[in-house]
This record gives sequence, structure tokens and C-alpha cells, in this order.
Amino acid sequence: MVSQTRNLGVVSLATLMVSAHYGLGFVLGTAEQSFSNGVVGSIYPIAIALGTMALALLAPLYWSRIDPIWTILGDRYGQPLKIGIGLMSWTSFIGIEAVQIISVAAILSIVGFAELPTMIAVTGLFFVISLLPVERASWLFRGLLLFNLLVLAAALWQLHNGEIYGTMVLDFWPQVSHDYSPEILGVMISSVLLVLIDMKCQQFVVRARSLQVACWGCLIAGLILTALAFLPSAIVVAAQQANIIPADVTAKAVIPYILSWLGGGTDQPWGIVFVSSLALPAFGLGSNILRIQTKASLDIVNLVHRKRNQMGFASLNALFALGIALKGGEIVGLIVCFYAAYLSVVWMPFLAYLLARSRIIVFSTTSVQFALGIGGVAALIALGISLFYPEAVWVYTPELTILSMGLGFSSFALLSSHLIETLPRLLALNKLTN
Repeated sequence: MVSQTRNLGVVSLATLMVSAHYGLGFVLGTAEQSFSNGVVGSIYPIAIALGTMALALLAPLYWSRIDPIWTILGDRYGQPLKIGIGLMSWTSFIGIEAVQIISVAAILSIVGFAELPTMIAVTGLFFVISLLPVERASWLFRGLLLFNLLVLAAALWQLHNGEIYGTMVLDFWPQVSHDYSPEILGVMISSVLLVLIDMKCQQFVVRARSLQVACWGCLIAGLILTALAFLPSAIVVAAQQANIIPADVTAKAVIPYILSWLGGGTDQPWGIVFVSSLALPAFGLGSNILRIQTKASLDIVNLVHRKRNQMGFASLNALFALGIALKGGEIVGLIVCFYAAYLSVVWMPFLAYLLARSRIIVFSTTSVQFALGIGGVAALIALGISLFYPEAVWVYTPELTILSMGLGFSSFALLSSHLIETLPRLLALNKLTN
């Protein structure tokens, strides 16, 4: 069975992994940040690219185990852990999928589409594409990515002959070092660590033809994402230097406006085509996430992966994402908050698993379950505060608040429970030696 499903080559694997991250959060979120922060606005996609390359270090573990991370940890630490991690993964994916819906609606509103019907239609398309086989989806995503990249590259060339792209690549790290802030730290930590335990990529790594293909796929996908990271910011900065952006254009709408301008306006055919091309990457990422959500839902409730069950849970998950999308919010901020909630809960149990696997230290099942429970409650409370009462954030940024709460309480619970379990044995041993 495994040999039949492990059929992805390097090109297909890299394409799927790029499409797992190159969505509208990647494009519009980067442009939104670059509108006011220049090249530093590329910090989120660069962090994603670094995490994707670092995933090659964990590829041997995932490729050999095959199972999703909630099953890997659940087999080691019990069913409660499997359910808890599955629920946190499910929660984080709702936020990421909602961002894609928000972004598509923002784009298509520029060419005259009403927001609510657009959101509903996009959600429906995510549902349909998520039910396609992975191999067929790979070819679809490849075509969507190629068309989108051709449009963006043409826009950059027409604005500045592409020269500014090289300048921004060279200026990125010096500028990040100069403009270092807690916001940059929060985005870097959340994004890099998330990729290492993210099912969006893990689901494709285990489908590689060989371990070598899995590792090379991670590295190549990371390099492609690095190259793409500077494309939206370069377009925005080039347009600003050319003074073509009116004062009433918002940061979220800057890339759609630039493309409509290059196409002669939203009432012209090329303007409509250029703007609409931005929505294409969202269908790859949004449908990928919905596919993983469906798998997580079926695993949590222990249902067979039949077509009827898949369709039922896919439709339910799509409706949840639509509900979050209707609330709205900043693109990168919303993504990173959900990232932070997921990784701050899962990382301590995953670290405990890696330490036990390396025979460095072994934590008991009770300790790991306790850490997940305490960390999960803390992270969800912090996420709720960040989403609905952002003025109550107390650690610089929402994502750092979520990370400090989730990781802080989770690590404290893990270490304290381990100490309580081992202290009686240490005292007894001390008495014997004395």
C-alpha cells in the first residue's frame, strides 16, 4: 500500500510544498507589510522558506513513520494526545483557510465582485478541489502557480525592469538587522517552527518516492520560496518609487491595484485578467488545508476515510473557515496568531518525543499529556484575547503573547510533573547511598 502511494518525484513534491505556502497570505500579506516596511515586509515568506529547508532534517522521521504528527505522538503518549494535537491542528487550519477566503474576496472586489457571494463561491471551490487526488492536484497547482508568477514577473519588469528585485535581495538581511523588533522575532519564531510540525508539508513528504527525494524536495521548495519572497515586496516598492499608488489605496489592496493599473484599469479585459490571476494561488493552499482538516477530523473521531465521510467533514470545515473569514482581520497577523497557537501547544510534546527517540531523556505519558492540556488551554485563551481583545495583549505582539503563554505553561507543566515523578526515586536513591 505504501509503495503505491509513494509516487511523487522531486518536481511534483517541490511544487506541492510551494503551493502549500504560496497563497494569498504569502503574496498579499507580504505586500501589505512591504507597503509600510519596505524590504523588511518579506520577513514572513523568508521565515517560511527557512522552515521548509530545515524540514529536510526531519524528513527521515516523517518519511519512515508515514503517519501525521498527531498519530505519531498519539501512538507514543496515548489517545488523549492524538485527539488534543488533532484538534489544535484543525483549529490552526481554520484560520489559515479563512485568510485565503478573505484575500480572494478583497482581490475580486476590486473588479466588481460582491464580497459575501465571492466568499461563499471560493469556499465551495476549496471544497471541490480538496476532494481531488493529490497527483491530479499537483498538475493543477503547477499551472495556477505558473500563470500567477508570469503575471507578477511581468508586472515587476514593466515597473522597474526587474532591477529593484536584486537590490532588495541584497538589502534584506542588513535592513532586518537594522530594524530588528519584537514583531520580527515573533513572525520568525512562529513561522519557522510551525513549518517543522505542519501537516501541510508533512502530507507531501511522506508521498515522496524515496527519502532522498523527500530531502531534496524540501530544499528545492525552500529555495523557490526564498526567490518568491521578494517578488511582492519588489513590486510594491517599485510602484511607490514610480508614484502610481493613490493615497486612498489600502495596504491590503496595493498589489491588486498595481496589476489593474498595468492592465489599463478594472474595466479593461487585461486589467480584470491580471487582478484575477492573484486569486489563483489561494485555491492550491486553501484546498490543501481543507484536505488536511478533513483527514484530522476523520482521525480524531476514528472514522474510515470513505468518500461520504470525507465530503461531510470537508463541508463542515469549510463552513467554519467561512465563519472566521466573515470576521476579517490583517492577513499576516491572522496567519501568525493561528500558527503560534498550534506550535506553542504541539512543540513541547514533539520535543519530548525527539528527546526520547534520541535516548537523552524520557518523559512519562502523564507528563506529556499534562503539558499538552495546560499548554493548550493557555494558548487558546491567549488566541481568543488576541483575536477579540487585542488591546489586552501584554507581550509586545499577539503572536509573542500566544507563544509565551502556550510554550511557557506547556514547558512548566512538563518539567514540573517530571520532577514530581522522579523526586521520590531520587530521594530513595540518596538514602541508600548515604
